[in-house]
Amino acid sequence: MARNKRVRDMSNFEIRGELMKIGKSLSQLGIENGLAKTTVRNALDKPYPKGEQIIAKAIGKTPQEIWPSRYE
Repeated sequence: MARNKRVRDMSNFEIRGELMKIGKSLSQLGIENGLAKTTVRNALDKPYPKGEQIIAKAIGKTPQEIWPSRYE
């Protein structure tokens, strides 16, 4: 029998770490994309497709790779 592979979302800490590696913050991403500086941060805690896309693009991943549980 095949076992189901558990999916794990990246933690907020991991996401922020990836952003730090490229010298970016969530606030910067918001401003650069014409949003309030706190708006992109919402994607860390709840589904927010626009914010998820912005974060994913910045760290070179897809939203599905970062938050697989949201896309099951």
